[in-house]
Amino acid sequence: AQVAVKQRALEDNLWHLGKVKAEQVLRPIEGPPWGYRNRARLSVRHVLKKGAVLIGFHERKSRYVADMTECHVLPAQVSAMLVPLRELIGAMDARDTCPQIELACGDSVIALVLRHLEPLSTADLERLRQFGARHPGVQWWLQSKGPETVRLLDDQCEAAQLPLDYALPEFGVTMPFKPTDFTQVNPYINRVLVARSLRLLAPGRDERVIDWFCGLGNFTLPLATLAREVLGIEGSEALVTRSRQNFEINQAVRPAGKELSATEFVARNLFEMTPEMLVRDGIADKWLVDPPREGAFALAKALVELHLQRVDPEHAERTPGAEHWTRPKRIVYVSCNPATLARDAGLLVNQAGYRCTAAGVVNMFPHTAHVESIAVFERVD
Repeated sequence: AQVAVKQRALEDNLWHLGKVKAEQVLRPIEGPPWGYRNRARLSVRHVLKKGAVLIGFHERKSRYVADMTECHVLPAQVSAMLVPLRELIGAMDARDTCPQIELACGDSVIALVLRHLEPLSTADLERLRQFGARHPGVQWWLQSKGPETVRLLDDQCEAAQLPLDYALPEFGVTMPFKPTDFTQVNPYINRVLVARSLRLLAPGRDERVIDWFCGLGNFTLPLATLAREVLGIEGSEALVTRSRQNFEINQAVRPAGKELSATEFVARNLFEMTPEMLVRDGIADKWLVDPPREGAFALAKALVELHLQRVDPEHAERTPGAEHWTRPKRIVYVSCNPATLARDAGLLVNQAGYRCTAAGVVNMFPHTAHVESIAVFERVD
């Protein structure tokens, strides 16, 4: 029933906001309904009236922290640690100045990032180490201020020797990440989403593909096992550096004859894309677009502008080099907001010369109203 509601939300948004109807409704991507949430931000609150520390999510529409002793959307081993974590923080000198624990699970590591407003005492640091020793696979990270201050508590402990990463085994790539990086919350769905997106995109060995909003390379690295050439584009130089490092890590361990394809990463302000920037990034046979909630409006507008210049000889604007540039023949758009997807789909279908050949939902967040989706656009020649 949840999935059906989300499917209807996607179809309604596409039609009412974009005047677009997909030619085919894709089968929903579903996964385990419980224990799926590998990322979470847990609030920590020492409540004097209860004489206890609460660790968990906020109550609905409230600043109060829910009194949680278990959580079925978190992995079972993390749910089982909620009470021990409450006892740990309750015994610490800093129990009143640790407002948050951020959780990030890799394939073999549980990273816990403790936000602390004051320096931790030697006794508190030792308590954290002992907790990690009692719970194999737990890495403690400390955050004193912003995300740039996050550091591993003890790089000599056994758990610290394990990598914080996740694998995409269908493509033989591994994605290292830091505990405060953006990665998909649901690893089970992410693996299926990447695989289906690339099957729908169907990049050929002779094709060049652009991965817009490439992040750490979640789609870029798998694309590099399929296409001739890949360009990953992201909004910040720091993120581009990280994605390039992930590419190099994977390239270094590939067997001879199985190397990743030529792949480049560049930084662009993707919310201020122009036709000139599109032309400079070169011709690509296909695009993979995976924007944040704001969508890819500027990118779609730039594509519309170049298309209008091609089909309308009297069009006022002329972009240098546009006469030699061609639109991608296929676009796969992965969205976390059906409203901005519908807006951008309206531009692609009604102004840029595309058909929406397929669309469907991705139940990335069971038991929530959050709608993830995927849509496929084919160029009309």
